[in-house]
Amino acid sequence: MIRFEQVSVTYDGAAGPSLAGVDLVVPEGELTLLVGPSGVGKSTLLGAVCGLVPHFTGGTLRGRVTVAGRDTRTHRPRELADVVGTVGQDPLAHFVTDVVEDELAYGMESLGLPPAVMRRRVEETLDLLGLNELRDRPLASLSGGQQQRVAIGSVLTPHPRVLVLDEPTSALDPAAAEEVLAVLQRLVHDLGTTVLMAEHRLERVVQYADRVLLLPSPGAAPVLGPPAEVMAVSPVHPPVVSLGRLAGWSPLPLSVRDARRRAAPLLARLPAAGPAALDPRDPHRTGAAELAAALPAAGAGGSGDSGDSGDSGDSGAGSPRGRGGLLSRLLRAGAASGASGASTAPAVGAGAGADLVAVVRNLGVRRARTEALRGVTLTVARGETIALMGRNGAGKSTLLAALVGTVAPTTGAVTVGGRTPHRTPPPEMVTRVGLVPQEPRDLLYADTVAAECAAADSDAGAAPGTCRTLVSALLPGVPDDTHPRDLSEGQRLALALALVLTGRPALLLLDEPTRGLDYAAKARLIGILRDLAAAGHAIVLATHDVELAAELAHRVVILAGGEIVADGPTAEVVVSSPAFAPQVAKILAPGHWLTVRQVAAALEAPAAPEQP
Repeated sequence: MIRFEQVSVTYDGAAGPSLAGVDLVVPEGELTLLVGPSGVGKSTLLGAVCGLVPHFTGGTLRGRVTVAGRDTRTHRPRELADVVGTVGQDPLAHFVTDVVEDELAYGMESLGLPPAVMRRRVEETLDLLGLNELRDRPLASLSGGQQQRVAIGSVLTPHPRVLVLDEPTSALDPAAAEEVLAVLQRLVHDLGTTVLMAEHRLERVVQYADRVLLLPSPGAAPVLGPPAEVMAVSPVHPPVVSLGRLAGWSPLPLSVRDARRRAAPLLARLPAAGPAALDPRDPHRTGAAELAAALPAAGAGGSGDSGDSGDSGDSGAGSPRGRGGLLSRLLRAGAASGASGASTAPAVGAGAGADLVAVVRNLGVRRARTEALRGVTLTVARGETIALMGRNGAGKSTLLAALVGTVAPTTGAVTVGGRTPHRTPPPEMVTRVGLVPQEPRDLLYADTVAAECAAADSDAGAAPGTCRTLVSALLPGVPDDTHPRDLSEGQRLALALALVLTGRPALLLLDEPTRGLDYAAKARLIGILRDLAAAGHAIVLATHDVELAAELAHRVVILAGGEIVADGPTAEVVVSSPAFAPQVAKILAPGHWLTVRQVAAALEAPAAPEQP
């Protein structure tokens, strides 16, 4: 169905090819998962299948790509639309109409299908993706996850033979992601649709794949094979595979179910009490008082700078600790001068007034006829990391907007650093709160990375070069003259994070921060955010990434219908939730094990002496 014959792609001005020597056949009627680190050319490979490369992106394509016998060099994307449906990383860039139902019908109308057929297929797709209640909604009023589901539905209605998807579940909550993946499975199994999908969140999708196509590094030959075999050599892999490697399981499990069947010997080697007896500095295993004693003072040397830091469990290959320490040293000099004004790290979650960075009391927000938030009460302390979780449309992004001041409360009150955000001029809020939005492009206006950094230094009143140093820590190897639009989704997010951190905000807000990040980039981000929290910065992140919450958050707050339905320590909240439990927690239940890092630390720890 999809054939690559010695394909290479080189973009204008690039030092080398983005793809080189790709020679393979993607099997017909199967789900092939495309994996690899960021920047190896996954989006370029997908673009070559649907004709966007080179007809839209420019550059030079050598070799030959054929889809259902059509050569993409001589067939433009519109001439492939009846056989290839494409969904990119950004659903907003995909839309051409204003209303959900119109968007679902647009592709069929362009192909000239009869009205009766269009009506039937629209209804089928609305039911298939659970969009019926949204059919008359403006696309701009939907949450990011809802928009992604509409984008997928709009390419399903013409019934293409090939679906090309670039991170289709990246903006979806776990339940919605499962629904979409179930739909894709049904298309493959029942209709024989060929699906080629790139996805960084492998824990969601690898168990559904018939084949895995690995791009191991830029310019390296691709590897195509059965999922378990490819995962055994892949530099990117989900927690279930990491746990299998740690435990020495062969073949490697790809699903929680397979791993649970082999978990008994591993559980016997782990402490019966779970991770509670391990490093007391781990925020998942301490109470407020213990954590207060463990965290270093902001503005002083501490765990972020030391080889014996609280990240000691990450001492293996790929540890982000070194970059986190660098960033911590850069920021701590200014941390104490932020809105908090305190000089010592607080007891996380202790709620002492002097240590609170943000206070939300009985917050209600109404947008048009929709009550986005109601009765929300929340406190955020210095040094605390909170994960906001919940299904799409639950109110997570609205709560972040209220904290940063872009949305005014309808009822209740919000204070950040002693100020009311929506009534305070932005220049006064820059050292108090900063938001990295779900769409990083919203913060990027300049033509080069260097110009973005210079503007960020000026806006924050920081020394020249401050932002560029942060970019080097978050995004190594990106030249100053790179245009932000030429960066991958994950790279743009890292640049936006550096711009916000330049102001050294006491409260850092992140909306879906791991969208578009591979596992290595996410590990670097986790290390940096841990150091920021250790230096006294408060962090609130809205995320569907349960593995991120397991690794990073002290507390998890779950929103549903605009209300808080759960608020507590991470282990207590997520382990009891089928939707929000990480893979390790599901495999090693009922213990409160959350991450492979915890399991590795427990296996390396000396055995406790037997009691007489």
